[in-house]
Amino acid sequence: MDTNRPIFEAIATRKCVAATYNRTAFKLAPHILYTRHDELYVDAVAVERDGQPPREIKLGTFKLAGLKDVAVADMPFEPESLFDPNDGKYRGVTLFAV
Repeated sequence: MDTNRPIFEAIATRKCVAATYNRTAFKLAPHILYTRHDELYVDAVAVERDGQPPREIKLGTFKLAGLKDVAVADMPFEPESLFDPNDGKYRGVTLFAV
């Protein structure tokens, strides 16, 4: 399945996605989709990891090719204040952001 579509949909509707990454089940709040070295990445806040809330709120980087079983979850999110869409690493490579 194409993982781009649910990521775009989740960012546009500000809903989390359920996915597996490195054999770990996540619920992610995707904030930005961008490219790096011709690969797609999403920076997201992990809302759940194996069904448990995270110890701390942080923005993680996930390579889209590593996300499996991606589906939009019926769980809205608000953008985290720690996300800065003007960060230099996104300059000229952003495809879509909250």
